[in-house]
Amino acid sequence: MDIKARQQGNVVILDLYGRIDVDAANFVEVVGQCIRDGYSDILCNFESVDFIDYMGISVIVIAYKEVMNSNGRMKFSGIPAHLKGAFSIAGLDRVIDIYATEDLAIDSFREDKIIENIKKMQLRRRFKRLPIDIKIELKEKDNKAGVCVKGDLLNLSAIGAYIFGCGQFKLGDRITLKLKLAPKMEEIELEAKVVWLSDKQVQPHSHPGMGVEFYNTPPSIQQKLLEFIERNLSYMSTDN
Repeated sequence: MDIKARQQGNVVILDLYGRIDVDAANFVEVVGQCIRDGYSDILCNFESVDFIDYMGISVIVIAYKEVMNSNGRMKFSGIPAHLKGAFSIAGLDRVIDIYATEDLAIDSFREDKIIENIKKMQLRRRFKRLPIDIKIELKEKDNKAGVCVKGDLLNLSAIGAYIFGCGQFKLGDRITLKLKLAPKMEEIELEAKVVWLSDKQVQPHSHPGMGVEFYNTPPSIQQKLLEFIERNLSYMSTDN
């Protein structure tokens, strides 16, 4: 089997030629190289494929699994009528997205991105943000000898926070922070990454400050954050 690769936007298109059988191991190699090169969206064009057998189906499955295991997407287009039966018998048409034309397949990749972004926005909206003022301690995570510094946590959600009063951290720094949640004043420790820094010229009243994103948060801790946020937000709505 011969393979020619081309690119349209962020999608790599593999034009396949000839027979997909026991001698088609190069298909797995080419797909693997695409993944290693950073291309996660792969479209296979079958218009010029003459033949496929059981071993060829196995080769396709191996390549497809490698893409899925790398959090990528693989789709097919232009499968000739005489090959559709083989895909149906193997059940590939129920697992892999197959399109009649290349244009339809390319459009589907774009639609997937839009849907993915919408889902991310909806997920973030699930975690409400609480304006609050809590004294916290924080230090650089990988520096065991680092000195704890104090700051004010002014905005809190279950996935991140805004911290005011700390100007010594950089974008990408990983930190640990400790805070106490009322009413029990139970101390919790969180791992976070600096994802945003305030700009003195643009946000003088928020400087110095930084936005952090929590990671490796145990479900039990995240649940405590959610309960704390919901409880305080309900108090605020009652006061109003």
